[in-house]
Amino acid sequence: MLTPARSAQRLRWPFIAAAFALLALAVMAWRWGGTVADSLAYFNTARYFRGELPLSALEAPFPYRSLMPGLAALLPGELHNSFAILNWLSVSAAALMASMTLVRLELPRERAIAGGLMLILSVPTFWYAPYLLVDPGSLCARAAFVLAVVAGQPWLAAGAGLVGTAVREENILLLVWLVAARRIAPLPGLLVLAAGASWILTVRWYLIPGLPSYIWTPGLDKVLRTLGDQRAMLSLAAGAGVVLPLALLGMRRAAPRLRPLLGLLALMALPPLYAFLCVRVDGRAIWGLYPFLIPFAAALGWPKSGKPALAVH
Repeated sequence: MLTPARSAQRLRWPFIAAAFALLALAVMAWRWGGTVADSLAYFNTARYFRGELPLSALEAPFPYRSLMPGLAALLPGELHNSFAILNWLSVSAAALMASMTLVRLELPRERAIAGGLMLILSVPTFWYAPYLLVDPGSLCARAAFVLAVVAGQPWLAAGAGLVGTAVREENILLLVWLVAARRIAPLPGLLVLAAGASWILTVRWYLIPGLPSYIWTPGLDKVLRTLGDQRAMLSLAAGAGVVLPLALLGMRRAAPRLRPLLGLLALMALPPLYAFLCVRVDGRAIWGLYPFLIPFAAALGWPKSGKPALAVH
């Protein structure tokens, strides 16, 4: 079996990165920079950061996910295009890091490339990534986190978790897992976790204060409404695509090197599950789990290894 180092040498990463970027561009070009529903709220947040809209024009909780709109506002040029470029780069980078993760897990290069293709050639990437949403940035941060964990680089994982928290608040659970799984020393881990929580509070109370409060309350009526929403159900089915079924099959006989990711996947599935109980959800709920699902999907049928790849440092 090839070691990760030898596998990496046989893969031409610059070529693969360029190919993934071109493919992602082709997939996303059909509705480049579109704004509907949630994406309009994120676009308005970016306009607020550029001074084009007052605070009263914003709608919680979207402005609290401020990193991607803030970066888009800082970039020169037309705002739709700037935001869309960030999302394109995020999807391309996430696919590349998914492939690199599979190389670290000692899978063949063909499966490593297939892992990146699973992320790009999916209905959610075609349907949601072109819109001005923060989900591509969250996907990228999660892919970086998984790669760092698999590579045995807990501080890089902590950095990815902090960036992910700035993109979407539920990514603070990445830091929770990092501490709970003892991938990082307790005291430094708690300090990193406190930094992520401080960012959320700073955005909520100081960077974007005074928005009307919002509460997500679980309710059976909301669940039934979602279950009766044909578009929502089709979106969830499309989001599951081939990745979720393959991953579920792969989990049944997961190699020891993959088992630590099961706990991470279970933890990160809690926010979309809670959202399902409170508000209408769509395929993005499953798409956001792709960085945790793809290793299981790509490893399906691959011989088990007793060697743990997720070493504690």
